[in-house]
Amino acid sequence: MDLMNTVLNFFVPPASLVMLAFAWPTLTFINTCEWFYNSYFNTENMEDKVVVITGASSGIGEQIAYQYAKRGANLVLVARREQRLRGISENARMMGAGNVLFMAADVVKESDCRRFINEAINYYGRVDHLVNTASLGHTFYFEEANDSSVFPIIMDINFWGNVYPTHVALPYLRESNGRIIVNASVENWLPLPRMSLYSAAKSALINFYETLRFEVKDDVGITVATHGWIGTEMTRGKFMLEEGAEMQWKEEREVHVTGGPVEEFAKLIVSGACRGDPYVKYPSWYDIFFLYRVFAPKVLYWTFRFLLTNGGAERRTSFIGTGRPLIEGSSTGSRPLIEGSPTGKQLLFEGSPPRTFTDAVPVTFSQSYRQRRFE
Repeated sequence: MDLMNTVLNFFVPPASLVMLAFAWPTLTFINTCEWFYNSYFNTENMEDKVVVITGASSGIGEQIAYQYAKRGANLVLVARREQRLRGISENARMMGAGNVLFMAADVVKESDCRRFINEAINYYGRVDHLVNTASLGHTFYFEEANDSSVFPIIMDINFWGNVYPTHVALPYLRESNGRIIVNASVENWLPLPRMSLYSAAKSALINFYETLRFEVKDDVGITVATHGWIGTEMTRGKFMLEEGAEMQWKEEREVHVTGGPVEEFAKLIVSGACRGDPYVKYPSWYDIFFLYRVFAPKVLYWTFRFLLTNGGAERRTSFIGTGRPLIEGSSTGSRPLIEGSPTGKQLLFEGSPPRTFTDAVPVTFSQSYRQRRFE
């Protein structure tokens, strides 16, 4: 057996690359024909269908709600910020949504997930699409996080915040032969610094849904949407949980992060889901890095080391969740910054690695949120 594995290790990788190179034109042609057929002859009509969207108060979730509204779907909008949901629901109605329900809920609470799914069933009688977009990013170095209570919060929102709604809605999705749409990120397999916990949570999420895809077979479709750098509120420096939210994030941003428009990504997601696509990728050229990771991981590592090296400059971090003051040598001196002060900066990203960083301020979580997390 050892000899056989040695031989296979030597021959299978190069043989697979050669086969892939020859098969690539044919596969591309087949995929193009399939896309054309599904786009023009086999697209799901969403009129009067019921779509539940978590994380719908901003960013990708908000734009996905608008795209479904344009297709005449009935919506159930879920997020922490009820005030935001009220305005988004009005916009969705004006764009063509049949009916719109909205409610404040915490997706990391299974009881809340049961509540909004049951509300959807009681009002509409069915659920056709479940769209999980709730996500929470970070940009701190793992070794500099001295408040480990932040770790399960990030994992909860990015992993369990998708699993719980899926678990509750799955029986109803089976009845309607519905679909689950997952908001993933390229960081689930593409390693980037300052995003260790976020990447781990997204990686676990992808493996969960890939396994679930085999379990549900053709009864429930699953569309995994993977994005690169997306300009959501978290990259534009406007993200704040408002009234009713127990976890307080406050930020001001001066750094401009370039990335594909979130509206275009949302349109691709909804179009792909209605075509029945198993994957939606924006942009798709990121995939080439996956081949390097499998067949030449050292090349990928060296490339990213080169691209992410700042020429020996002092390392800076956003200190989200670290509970530490501003690093030494900053322009404001060694005086600790107060959260929410006009000079304080903290960075929070949704799948969007930063180019440069300004001064940082620690983020705090309310005691009630931490207690509730372990109830």
